[in-house]
Parts: sequence; structure tokens; C-alpha cells
Amino acid sequence: MKRVIFTTLACIFTLGIGFAAERHTLQYAEKGGEKLLLDHYPAVGVEGLRPCVIFAFGGGFVRGDRAHKDYASYFESLTAAGYDVVSIDYRLGLKNPPSDIGLRDVIALMKRSVDYAAEDLMSATRFVLDHAAEWSIDPAKIVVSGSSAGAIATLQAENYICNGDRRAKEILGDYNFAGVVSMAGAVFSVGGRPKWRGETCPIMMFHGSSDRNVPYNKASIFGIGFYGSKLVAKQLRRRGGAYWFHSAKYRSHIIAEEPMTRNIGEIIDFIEKCVTGGEHLQVVTEVTDCNIEKQPTRFSVKEYLSANYSRK
Repeated sequence: MKRVIFTTLACIFTLGIGFAAERHTLQYAEKGGEKLLLDHYPAVGVEGLRPCVIFAFGGGFVRGDRAHKDYASYFESLTAAGYDVVSIDYRLGLKNPPSDIGLRDVIALMKRSVDYAAEDLMSATRFVLDHAAEWSIDPAKIVVSGSSAGAIATLQAENYICNGDRRAKEILGDYNFAGVVSMAGAVFSVGGRPKWRGETCPIMMFHGSSDRNVPYNKASIFGIGFYGSKLVAKQLRRRGGAYWFHSAKYRSHIIAEEPMTRNIGEIIDFIEKCVTGGEHLQVVTEVTDCNIEKQPTRFSVKEYLSANYSRK
């Protein structure tokens, strides 16, 4: 495939307030006639091979922007810590859904949307691996990170890799990420609780127990639905997998973005210990903000759909 460079590789520009960084914008794939781009931000002042964080934006598989100003401080903190950042596009499977569809079609659309995002994340990872030597990136230290829908994509992709899914094999072969950082994510399954047949990479998850957009524990009908961070952490604990679960009591979907600023030290600590340091840890951080009043923590599937896709 011909790869198209959309900006000069030496371009210096300003993204958001206070973030002046070198950005290389390239096309990493074309799928269904849609050009998928990524922005590569090299680490600041680091010689030799560097770790890399690939980021997937949020937006309910309906909208989103890989270069949104709200992500600028996250990218700045990571590049300043010595990590390259690659922020990616992915196909938005729910961008233009039919106005009147049945439940079976809703399930099919959701599965397609999650699959698109996970597949595109893996394709972007393949692109980074193919350019790792050129960009001085350590292929053994590539972490995927995401917010909300992007966080779902990271966990879904890791689940596919661990289960030897055909799509993962075709795109990545036997490669697995060095780590996952999921902010308000979940795994979508049509066969009950997700299975993890192979060894998982270290997984960090942030989630609020009162999240109305992405289930903190699970939301399913007849085994079809989303299985959230609490359930995934429980599965990893039982399997002996490495994980770091930051559980915020009564916090809302704000956890999809808040850790990029409030918990950046915790994220870097996870990468330093579990990715670059090779420590095999099981960490649970339970946070209760006494200034937050008690909020509902159980929601129906209909309430989750309404929170994400209600027409106003």
C-alpha cells in the first residue's frame, strides 16, 4: 500500500495550550475507502530505543479526534517521560446508524463497531512495528492506551490476541502488546463472560463505579454485552495475570479522561514497573472521594444505551 505523508516530517507546531511538539502525520491504512491516519510524537531528548504508547480516542464509536486538545497534556507528559506517542484514527462503526433498527441489528452494529476499532488499533500497531527501527522505537515496549470507546478497543484487541483470534493472527502474528492502559473500558462479548486463553500482557484499568456510559462491572442480555474493568480485574486475579486496577467509588464516566492529568504519575509508574521494569504485579487501588455524594452503581442495558446514544 502506498503510504501518504500528510505533513512534513520535520514540522514543528503547537497542539493545545503549552504543548509544542514535533508531529509526524501519516496514513497507516485504508479500509473500506477510508484513509486512516496517525500522529507520531517522538519522545523529547531521548537517545536510543524508546518505549511507545499508541493512543485511541473516545467518542462512543460515533465521533472523536485523535488530535483533540483535551489529550494534549497526556501526550506532553508521556513524551517528556521518554515515551513516543502515536495517536490514531479508527473506523467509527456507529457514526451513521439507521434510525429504526431492531435489537438484533443493534447487537450486530455494536459488534462491528468494536471489531473495527480493535482491528484498526492492531493495524496501527503493525505499522509502528514496521517503522520501529526507523523511529528508534523498542518493539518489545509498545503500550496501547485508550479512553472510553478507545479503551474498549485496547481491551478487545488484547482479548483477541490472547484467544488466538484470526484477525489478530493475520495482523500481528504472534506479537502481543507490552501493556494496556484502559480508561473506562470493557470487553464486548456475544458468548458470556470473556475468555482469556493465553497469557495477557500487564493491564492497567481506571474505572468509576457510577459510570453510566461504559459498565464498571457488566451489562449484558443473554450473555451478550459489555464486561467492564471490575469483572476483567477479577478474571485476571484468578488467572494470575499482571494487572493494576484503579477503582474510583461513585465516580462517573469522567474517569475516561481524568487519569490523563490527575493520575499521570500512576500511569508512568505502571509503565516503568510492569512494562520496562518487567515486574509481575497485581495492584488494586480503591479510591473514595469524600466530597462526592453516593451515586447509583447499577444500570440496565437500556440506561447505558440511553446515556450514550439518546437523541436530544
